[in-house]
Amino acid sequence: MHRSSEPFLSENQIQDAVTRLAGEISERYRNRDNLVLVVVLKGGTVFASDLMRQIPLPLAVEYIRAKSYDGIDFLGDVLLPVLPEQPLRGKSVLVIEDILDTGRTTSAIMKTLSEHDPASLELCVLLDKPSRRVVPVDAQYIGITIEDRFVVGYGLDHDERFRNLPEIYTLEED
Repeated sequence: MHRSSEPFLSENQIQDAVTRLAGEISERYRNRDNLVLVVVLKGGTVFASDLMRQIPLPLAVEYIRAKSYDGIDFLGDVLLPVLPEQPLRGKSVLVIEDILDTGRTTSAIMKTLSEHDPASLELCVLLDKPSRRVVPVDAQYIGITIEDRFVVGYGLDHDERFRNLPEIYTLEED
């Protein structure tokens, strides 16, 4: 597998989406002082870093780790080996995810976090791939909707490679 030679999404397209999302989130949460961003590791870290720097509100950051793929193959179960450390009860929780694809992983994350009794639980994704959805999941904040392509870069990986790219590329067969 190799990445496409030309970016699928440029740095400017990505940053425009991040700026728009930060504005929407800032408006929605402006009168709350208990916002907790729960960043989905590892893919969501780059997106979350850029996003949170543009949200001029008091907020806390927590992490959750989900593992459901080996390369491009679904493992069959969603494992959550890392959960938020601070209590989420009564907090406004916003999950920050790199991509919403089949919905399996995100659904498991949202279900687990809802069991922590937050005041609110919403989802923000950089990329949404609705054509692949097999489990219904709705994101309240969507950066860019894309067609069914395997994408890498800007935190998205293939076997832990390509996360560091500032643009998003498609992954293609050799």
